[in-house]
Amino acid sequence: MKNSMISILVAVTLITTAVSCVNNEKPSAAAPQTFVLVHGAWQAPYVWDSVQADLVKNGNKVIVVKLPGHGSDTTAPHRLSLDVYGNEVINAIVQADSNVILVGHSMGGMVITDVAEKIPNKIKKLVYIGAFLPATGQALTDLAFSDPGSQLGPLLVPSADQLTLDVKRDSLTYLFINDGSQATKDLVLANYRAEPAIPFTNKVTLTNDAFGSVDKIYIKTLKDIVISPALQDRMIAAAGIKTIYTVNTSHSPFLAAPHTVSDLLIRVAQ
Repeated sequence: MKNSMISILVAVTLITTAVSCVNNEKPSAAAPQTFVLVHGAWQAPYVWDSVQADLVKNGNKVIVVKLPGHGSDTTAPHRLSLDVYGNEVINAIVQADSNVILVGHSMGGMVITDVAEKIPNKIKKLVYIGAFLPATGQALTDLAFSDPGSQLGPLLVPSADQLTLDVKRDSLTYLFINDGSQATKDLVLANYRAEPAIPFTNKVTLTNDAFGSVDKIYIKTLKDIVISPALQDRMIAAAGIKTIYTVNTSHSPFLAAPHTVSDLLIRVAQ
């Protein structure tokens, strides 16, 4: 009888220990993802630096696309179009070793929309961050002109040949990063260049079988005065997007609150 009691106690102890070990295990980390990040107008790849670092630190792969005519690229403005931008993104995606989470900001939303129509089978999710999200037949200008809450229009200065658009320099950081640090504002000013105008007028053609088949997420920028929250809501509703997050920032949350953006992208990937 004594031996039986000892055996029972040993068995209970082993079971209790095993259960304790299981309960104390940390949740398994999400599988690494490949993110492709597309910047917006009047910006360049540098805006993603902090977000990229966070995503890589979390074990993910990151491809940051430099759109032609931006940053150090010297493609002439008259050679640029939404198709040219899209082809640059497609070239980046086809080099990835897995399907990607494609992220676009502002004008980059037009680009990722066009890309999703062309290669939907390569994209796990589309993520719009304070971005233009067109319906079929719409150009960026169609959406921008329908946005009375935007303060950008009166501050634009077209070039004499109408091929580029400048933003009045004294309004640049007010529009794009009014909640950023002075160092961040200085970075935006130092990297500024005029924006090619032709892609703004290029319309997209979308189908349910292609673009419509890709899972979409929208991250709203609540203090945005470039693409107003009201326009963001209209675009979200028109696209039927159900997964929506918010950041309480200006138009450039990856500069104003990069870790918040990183955390949201990691959450989106899970």
